[in-house]
Amino acid sequence: MTETIKTDIIGAISATPSRSLKHLLGGIRLLAAATALTLLAACGSLPSLEGRPESSVLRDTADTRLGRAVGTFIGDRKGVSGIHTLSDGRAAFASRVLLADTAERSLDVQYYIWHDDMSGTLLLDALARAAERGVRVRLLLDDNGAKGLDKTLAVLDAHPNMEVRLFNPFVQRSFRAIGYVTDFSRLNRRMHNKSMTADNQATIIGGRNIADEYFDVADTMSFADLDVMAVGPVVNDVSTDFDRYWASASSYPVKGFLSAATDQDKQRWADHVANVKGSKEAVSYQQALSESAFVKDLMSQSLHIEWAATRMISDDPAKGLGEADKAHMMPHLLRTMLGTPKHDLVLVSSYFVPTDAGVKAFGEMAKDGVGITILTNSLEATDVAVVHAGYAKHRKALLEQGIHLFEMKRNSPDSRGGGQHSLMGSSSSSLHAKTFSVDGQRVYVGSYNFDPRSAKLNTEMGFVIDSSSLAQTMARTLAERMPESTYTVTLSADGDLQWREQTDTGLKVHDTEPGTSFLQRMGIHFLSILPIEWML
Repeated sequence: MTETIKTDIIGAISATPSRSLKHLLGGIRLLAAATALTLLAACGSLPSLEGRPESSVLRDTADTRLGRAVGTFIGDRKGVSGIHTLSDGRAAFASRVLLADTAERSLDVQYYIWHDDMSGTLLLDALARAAERGVRVRLLLDDNGAKGLDKTLAVLDAHPNMEVRLFNPFVQRSFRAIGYVTDFSRLNRRMHNKSMTADNQATIIGGRNIADEYFDVADTMSFADLDVMAVGPVVNDVSTDFDRYWASASSYPVKGFLSAATDQDKQRWADHVANVKGSKEAVSYQQALSESAFVKDLMSQSLHIEWAATRMISDDPAKGLGEADKAHMMPHLLRTMLGTPKHDLVLVSSYFVPTDAGVKAFGEMAKDGVGITILTNSLEATDVAVVHAGYAKHRKALLEQGIHLFEMKRNSPDSRGGGQHSLMGSSSSSLHAKTFSVDGQRVYVGSYNFDPRSAKLNTEMGFVIDSSSLAQTMARTLAERMPESTYTVTLSADGDLQWREQTDTGLKVHDTEPGTSFLQRMGIHFLSILPIEWML
């Protein structure tokens, strides 16, 4: 029966059409061809990189304020870097403004997403003020995350001390989706790196992009994330890596495809900054920043610094064009630097898509006696449901092999402390941190998600920190807070998934994903059977 239907369909497709149908098909072909030509004409082509200005990190900065302060910090320590973790969103923002305001020679800034909201505007203004002081500012943004900023970037790039470049840019600025039709293989590859380095003396890397939800600006949705601020020899490695990306074949000066800023554009930007800075929300937020524990500890010189051997790892920027060798990509680099876990692995990943190969690898480690704990978002907490579909279909297999699974709740009780947020989240939070701990000895912090997109498509970066103190603190923090902040995913006696929740009244067991509707769950199931895992 099926074969008959199949034959009939093939026959219908291959049959000779009638004259009227021929005309119709001919018209459709002409229309399709005209549409394709229009799209191609609209997209144009990327500008040439010939004659692109060359620049590199300014290394002779020991005599700057940051250089002198860092020199005092380091003292006679050799071969180690100073690490301060930034799990609180407001501290993470304050630290970035601090670097921008303190820099005297250079600021190298690289991000995946930069929003035109309050925090994005305030930080761009801080960069512009630095340029006014004579600081050389280099700003490299992934173009997919810089939508709506064209006029602002043109204004900033017009300053003689500031240059802006976009990674894998869209040629068609107004209708970017057209680019995915004509140039999908390139535009599907994005720069996911996040770093900000001042005077080649201090840097911030981690999981945060530049947008209000990453810095606890509002009391609504926020991301539980993790950055680290570093001083010492690893900073020079970050600067060198920035140079690689700045000079890569995917990095285009905005002068090549953005219209030059007019006086009207410059005035509009100045007015926008003034309006944002003068708003009640900004005034309140900046007051809260000045009163934060981070700023108080910094001013009193009591900020905790962990001194440890720290190595920076990142993808070859040629990955942005699909031309990087596997030996210079993050999966291989992470395996080499972190090593194979012998006792335990703690993995925190906002977008966790293990794939069949990953499930097999985790299973083999578990058979060898490695205890594996994984924390990711629940369906109710995730901000990218399609990625959850790539994870959900592997849950049973992971649990059957003894892996411990925890899923972040959307509403974490950690918010009860008056707005102080942490790695475990805040009210209406979504996990966004990316960190691994191996054998209680080594920690990775950076932009890499445990998913196919991070492994094969996007460029990523991060630190591997040889610190038993940080690794054990991370494990202890998770162990203490997971009962309240997460669902424990288990299998029932019948082999079905269950979500165990610790509430004020005791243990509550859910037989379906908490906080979700039937339609949401069906949608995730449908997405999970589509052949799209390689893009997640």
